[in-house]
Amino acid sequence: MRGLYLVTPNWDDTERLLAATEAALRGGAALVQYRQKNAGSDLRLEQARALLALCRRHGRPLIINDHVDLCMHIDADGVHLGALDAALAQARRALGKTAIVGASCYGDLALARAAQAAGASYAAFGGFYPSPVKQYDFVTSPTLLEAARADITLPLVVIGGMTPEHAAPLVARGADMVAAITAVYGDPDPEGAARRMTALYDGPRRG
Repeated sequence: MRGLYLVTPNWDDTERLLAATEAALRGGAALVQYRQKNAGSDLRLEQARALLALCRRHGRPLIINDHVDLCMHIDADGVHLGALDAALAQARRALGKTAIVGASCYGDLALARAAQAAGASYAAFGGFYPSPVKQYDFVTSPTLLEAARADITLPLVVIGGMTPEHAAPLVARGADMVAAITAVYGDPDPEGAARRMTALYDGPRRG
């Protein structure tokens, strides 16, 4: 796992969502997480299916935020779970060994250790910077990445107010993926925005 981790915004306009996502995939996005906190079940199913077909065409995985049942229903590539979501171990059992099961670990290394023990595929840390989408009541220190790199073997994802400028020092500290919503979907050129984020990984892999 390496590169731009694309997270979808709460857009009800499926056509607009697909167009921007496809542009970001052309720009090099490595993974897409479908995150829709406001949609009803019918719209969520419609959008998830359409995004899965799009990701399949581009050879990129689609994972579903929170909804293990939706992931199983459409045969997506995995899920991302937060601290209050279904237990990681339960999701791993339900989805099988090959599924991607991501874990939000906020700024807590102990959560990352527990996630690794429960079978998580990666640990997501943040927010590192103020986010226009999700309000955090804490700030994650960049030094956590070095501690995590020394302590766990999972790929590390960073999130929270990510722009190329914000993400660059975190990539230098060992972040395997940079998760972004607004920096890509809020840009009038999502493909160019994705390319700028992906360019952070043009150098040699660290760790």
